[in-house]
Amino acid sequence: MTERRETDDPILSGPHWPVFFRYALPSVAGLLALTTANIVDGIFIGNYAGADALAALNLLIPYFTFLFGLALALAIGGTVRAGKYLGENRPSAASAIFSKCLMATFAIALIGALASLVSHESLYRALGASADLFPLMSEYFLIIVWVMVVQLVTMVLYYFIRVDGFPVLATTALVVGSGANILLDALLVGYLDYGLRGAAVATGIAQILQFGVLLFYISARKRRLKFQLHQQQWNEVLKAFTNGVSEWINEVSVGVVMLLINWLLITSQGVTGVAAFTVVNYLIFLSLMVFYGISDAMHVLLSHNLGAKNAPRIRTFLGCAVLVILGLGAILVLAVWFHGPALVRLFLDTGADSATAQLADTFLAILWPLFLINGLNVLLSVYLTAMHKPLPSASVALSRSLILPALLLVLIATFAPQWPLLVALPLAEWLTFTLAVTLFLRFRPQRLVPQMSTAG
Repeated sequence: MTERRETDDPILSGPHWPVFFRYALPSVAGLLALTTANIVDGIFIGNYAGADALAALNLLIPYFTFLFGLALALAIGGTVRAGKYLGENRPSAASAIFSKCLMATFAIALIGALASLVSHESLYRALGASADLFPLMSEYFLIIVWVMVVQLVTMVLYYFIRVDGFPVLATTALVVGSGANILLDALLVGYLDYGLRGAAVATGIAQILQFGVLLFYISARKRRLKFQLHQQQWNEVLKAFTNGVSEWINEVSVGVVMLLINWLLITSQGVTGVAAFTVVNYLIFLSLMVFYGISDAMHVLLSHNLGAKNAPRIRTFLGCAVLVILGLGAILVLAVWFHGPALVRLFLDTGADSATAQLADTFLAILWPLFLINGLNVLLSVYLTAMHKPLPSASVALSRSLILPALLLVLIATFAPQWPLLVALPLAEWLTFTLAVTLFLRFRPQRLVPQMSTAG
């Protein structure tokens, strides 16, 4: 049985660099397409709706990251389990977790939409917004909460389609959705001047198109995951969420830290500070999407080989990812050094928002060191998740995205106000790297795989 699986599954026996790029390139391309759509959103909003609209959008991010984090934890934790089942040649078990994660995500998204509509103004206040920004926030929020029902289910479906060996279909869906989003932004925000409302409608139509492309998976002849409505053992969803909890922590922590940064910037620099950080945050988001694209491919490659108990192949794929991430990190730093101000000014009407642009330049000069190391932190957290070590993975995720940045932000604001506030973010990444490497050495593949082989 093992020989048949290794022959049929290139993840288990194919040449490592071609297999790595077969999964990593579509994943990176898809997330870059998604990132491009988000960045174009920011460019159109900043240039046509103004810096206040950018600030309004940024203030909503903590809430969005909470819901995205729940769905992402199910997607990552579920696909790691499904990948292990597929590596063990147990497609029925993989189909069961696939079905349960999709249904759980739909329920979470629908409940979130209904709750949001009932208390949206209270939510705005909790996010630190002033009353004069409420109308701008509502333009976007009251539409996007329904879009997220489709968006979150689509995201989970995307991850499972990839783990079943259809990365090109998954990437095609992202590219189609992102391309549609860009074109609709140009029409609704740029040409028709519908502002944030237009951006939300553009995202909604794009998500429906993306979901439609993913539905071609149903007719795929070699697919192994089958959706089944009637399910038992729903506690497996909790296990999947637990294994993917580091991804939820990443998302929620980003939201909490964003909330803290927004509060501190509003206190010290007003809406201009929030708008400037929003611009810089698009560039951080771009770097993370590149690294998440590579790391998402590792979920598939590592979980399959974990099921097949192949420690040397796990180490080889990790080496491929480390080399590529280091190279991309260096390219990003060079781009920031030589073209940072030009990148900032893509997002703003510099005649109307010159103060915001200058402040964004200052922020970017402080933040560039995090691009050197954040990709490796993401990769090592993903490795621990794929190896079914949720608590160590969560500790890396918590350190880089919540505990260290929040602690350093508060310490700087309280005891060293003369320091640049945002220096906390690169410091947090570098301190986390020390922890991540330590945990990797403790839970390296050759230690974990023999344990699982014995336990099996």
